[in-house]
Amino acid sequence: MPASAEELLTWLSEPEGVSLEFKEAKQNYHFDKLVEYCVALANEGGGKIILGVTDRRPRRIVGTAAFAEPGRTEAGLHDRLSHRIPVEEVRTADGRVLIVHVPPRLPGTAWQIDGRYLKRAGDELTGLNDAELKAMFAETGPDFSAEVCPGAGIGDLSPEAIAQFRIRWATRTRDERKARWTDEQTLANAELLPDGRVSYAALILFGYREALGRWLAQAELVFEYRSSEASGPAADREEFRAGFLLWHDAIWNKINLRNDRQSYQDGLFRVELPTFDEVSVREALLNAVSHRDYRLGGSVFVRQYPQRLELVSPGGLPTGITPANILDQQNPRNRRLAEALAKCGLIERSGQGMNLMFESAIRQGKALPSFAGTSAHEVRLTLYGTVASPAFVRFIERLGEEKLKSFSTSDFLTLDYLRREQSLPEHLKVSLPGLISAGAVETVGRGRGTRYLLARGLYAAMGSKGVYTRTKGLDRGTNKALLLKHIQDNAASGAQMEEFRQVLPALSRNQIQVLLRELRRNGAIHRVGVTKGARWYPGPGSGELQP
Repeated sequence: MPASAEELLTWLSEPEGVSLEFKEAKQNYHFDKLVEYCVALANEGGGKIILGVTDRRPRRIVGTAAFAEPGRTEAGLHDRLSHRIPVEEVRTADGRVLIVHVPPRLPGTAWQIDGRYLKRAGDELTGLNDAELKAMFAETGPDFSAEVCPGAGIGDLSPEAIAQFRIRWATRTRDERKARWTDEQTLANAELLPDGRVSYAALILFGYREALGRWLAQAELVFEYRSSEASGPAADREEFRAGFLLWHDAIWNKINLRNDRQSYQDGLFRVELPTFDEVSVREALLNAVSHRDYRLGGSVFVRQYPQRLELVSPGGLPTGITPANILDQQNPRNRRLAEALAKCGLIERSGQGMNLMFESAIRQGKALPSFAGTSAHEVRLTLYGTVASPAFVRFIERLGEEKLKSFSTSDFLTLDYLRREQSLPEHLKVSLPGLISAGAVETVGRGRGTRYLLARGLYAAMGSKGVYTRTKGLDRGTNKALLLKHIQDNAASGAQMEEFRQVLPALSRNQIQVLLRELRRNGAIHRVGVTKGARWYPGPGSGELQP
């Protein structure tokens, strides 16, 4: 809910501290500093950053010119931190105030920016110390992947897998010295060898099949291919029980064997798209391996059908994560394992894997990934392969790769909602100004009645000019002509507002009232009565309608 004037005054009277941060910021405020304060405030339980107010009591509203487009600021914060942070603009008699609503961190997590976990220290920002971070990460219980595996030794780990990890890590960090480390140095520096003993994370990444069978048999992935929904044995089945780095390419190659290409015509060219996108599949596999609950005895299952891929992993979603917020929140269940995968560049610590899956589905005109069937004891993720809208793929490509690189996940989701002609959720509306500037979206109407639709030129590229006309609605003159005709046809009894809403269902009540006032000024119609009982009749100038 928007902040009220009374709430704002109450906040001004409270001491700056646990949940409030005041900044005068009369002319501007550095965006990077705002990002850092969001990180610090989230780590302290969340709160509000209020710009345009003096920071010493008695506080005064002085107004701020910072961040002229709050929607773009909100989108920028999401891009940097992968969290939804509403930015609210409040106009007061004393000036403009911006309120940044920072949510609290989830249990067992801490926010960071560029590897820095921040907190406030008086008027300054400082890093959380090791004890504070350790206490935060332990809130949801110990990290299973960081625990020592009793009985396991270095000999249970594949030197080839460790070498692959080491080379990836050296390449990612551009540090050739890492490539010269021994296996023990590599494991120790990656925090996978606590006190010289093998951790479960090391076993999951590098363990031989025999070692996993002995110490952690549930750390396996079972692949099945089914050509139909019929029950019975799978047409193809294989178990992958070994360190992840020993089979992550093999599972993709197996899926890709039956990865049909779907083609569509784009002018003189025929374009092909794979049923299953490699980036999305690999991200889904990484999620299943790094976020499953290894304390449960079940295996990860990957079931491939001709047009969809289903992944089922033991354990529900991590604490605080739901299908509704999974794009904006991260809470790794196996932190040490996730950190190791990040070191070698297989996953991003910022949690962008799920975002990549959604963006890829939208860009390829496919249905969005689904978590239907997810429960407290297992996560079900379905990736759909059918290219449902080749026209929308052409639409996206017409924007150009440079523009697409600048788009956030929210931008892609907004375009997908408009493609499906669905009402935009409030949190996606912050993407609209940027999409309008990029030439991807147009507006119809003004004020509260403003509507948004995909741009005319892009509809033309899709071969859907008629859809554009239907979505945008009729032009102003045509709308007025329809209203006048309805009034003339009902001259005996008069016409009422609810009838006009039926004539022009795409317009709001306010937009219709504007057209009626214009007709009235031209003398084309006149009104009898007021409010809901008002009726409209033809006027003396009804035969001389002006546009």
